Amino acid sequence: MLKKQLIMERALELFAKQGFESTSVQQITEHCGISKGAFYLSFKSKDELIIALIDHFMMQITTEIDQIVRNTPNDEELLYKFYYAIYHSFHKQSDFAKVLIKEQSQTFNKDLILKMRYYDKLIENNILSMIERLYGEEVRQTKYDLMYCIKGFMNTYSQLFVFYNVPLDLKLLSESLVEKTNLLARHTTVPFISQELIEIVKQPMNAEVTKEQILEIVGQRIEEIETSIEKESLILLQGQLLEPTLPPAIVKGLLGNISNHPHCKWISYLLRRYYNF
Repeated sequence: MLKKQLIMERALELFAKQGFESTSVQQITEHCGISKGAFYLSFKSKDELIIALIDHFMMQITTEIDQIVRNTPNDEELLYKFYYAIYHSFHKQSDFAKVLIKEQSQTFNKDLILKMRYYDKLIENNILSMIERLYGEEVRQTKYDLMYCIKGFMNTYSQLFVFYNVPLDLKLLSESLVEKTNLLARHTTVPFISQELIEIVKQPMNAEVTKEQILEIVGQRIEEIETSIEKESLILLQGQLLEPTLPPAIVKGLLGNISNHPHCKWISYLLRRYYNF
């Protein structure tokens, strides 16, 4: 196991029990069996470690939701797959989910708040895309209310996995929430959240990824991946970012080549957003 990965996994165990503030770098290094010097070779500070953990898990969740919304051809299956993926992720990563739920309501760390708002906005965009696809004009006035209801389901029901040690039927839960969502979509008639209100509460995307940052991530992935079609595709995409020459159809094809590689899902997602695909 890589040292950086070891630190993240062991630190998460402590954070889940004690929270961010109550866990020191000293405790983390002792739990990992490494020196402080070794810790600071991987992370400049505890805050950098926390942000790395958030990035690691939220990238997985965000890209999984994005792929489900984009790649599920059957509308009748889309909402079920969406809910199932959300709760399966929370169940699988229950330590991280526990920290996330607790710390979001307690933290005063500006970087952490901005980071969570960034991912929250990405997930909101996917939920809105799903709502518009499933219900169309039927929810034109109420789609933002419906989006917040879905987010409420996500947050509230996920606590069953995090704080209560009881077996849960993911299939039944997902089916139940599909029914509730459909009822809300088809019978809600009094909207509260308007486009104007959305504009007011919209937070500046200070954590948005720039082209330079995308290039840096692409460069890292090129170094990590052995010779393969994914590596060759990344090299071509890197060149396209530096000097655009390829038609959109070719760029889409290159993104398709990397989209299922475990090390490339996030960069594929970022590039799709960058090119508005």
